[in-house]
Amino acid sequence: MDFHELEAFLALADTLHFGRAASRAALSPSALSRLITRLEEEQGVALFERDSRRVELTEEGNLFREFARESVFRKNDLLHRFASRSERPGGILRIYASVTACYSILPPFVEALSAEHPEVRLSIDTGDPAPAADAVRENRADIAISALPDGGFEDLLSHSVRKTPLVFAAAKNGPYGALALPPASIDNEPSREETQQREQVLENVPLILPRTGLARYRFDQWVQKRRTVTGEAFSPEITAETAGNEALLALARLGAGLALVPRLVLENSPFAEGLVLYRAGKDFGEYDIGFVQKKQAESPAREALLAAVHTLIRRIWPHE
Repeated sequence: MDFHELEAFLALADTLHFGRAASRAALSPSALSRLITRLEEEQGVALFERDSRRVELTEEGNLFREFARESVFRKNDLLHRFASRSERPGGILRIYASVTACYSILPPFVEALSAEHPEVRLSIDTGDPAPAADAVRENRADIAISALPDGGFEDLLSHSVRKTPLVFAAAKNGPYGALALPPASIDNEPSREETQQREQVLENVPLILPRTGLARYRFDQWVQKRRTVTGEAFSPEITAETAGNEALLALARLGAGLALVPRLVLENSPFAEGLVLYRAGKDFGEYDIGFVQKKQAESPAREALLAAVHTLIRRIWPHE
């Protein structure tokens, strides 16, 4: 087993398609198939389930992918630091961030990092913001941009950089574009009548919710609180659940219902035009967004890099 084989394995694990993976690995599909078979024989387990129509990772394949990713990353990081030949922090900095975070939070950080630490190379993985902290815990990222719970994470360093309220978004010209809900632009506390009206509306309008994450947790808490207070079987209609805020907004634009999202998502999103925003209310709270990283790195070189990154973040956003 060598790094070329690991990289070819990762190409197939990422694409689950022999043709695309073979192209990425600069191999023919038949050569890639033989390589995978050789790896499986060497490990003594099946890494993929494959037939003429599909390719899927086995449980052992998922474990091997973690090993392969870490091994290839270590090799690339070491070569990058050797090439820089500098005592300054260097290597590959792996970042996990949502698409929204990439255009709303990352730009000033990347600009400052490039200016102060040119030896550092970035590897950015984008995805659903809900598992961002887990990406750091599982060593798939060095830092991540995540929603922060009250008091932060016990096992991770965190630094808040932006707070934004949760809002409900609906298609302006759709069936839910003129509901009797206060607009998101109003900041004063809602009256008791407004609160009751909001609860009545939310009980009868289809909702589009994130499948997991802080916003979903807050929504579930709100539902449970209402059931406890009223003693009624309060069951809002959830018409769709999805991962990622952009998908929520896309469904809202189609008129499928009210989407619960952080207001920050709307500021630069291509889906923002044509949407009306309603205030979610204090029960849903603010969405506190910040950087997270492990409290201790696994090597002195990584420790130096992450310490420099943490110092840079605190300098860019000193007020939080």
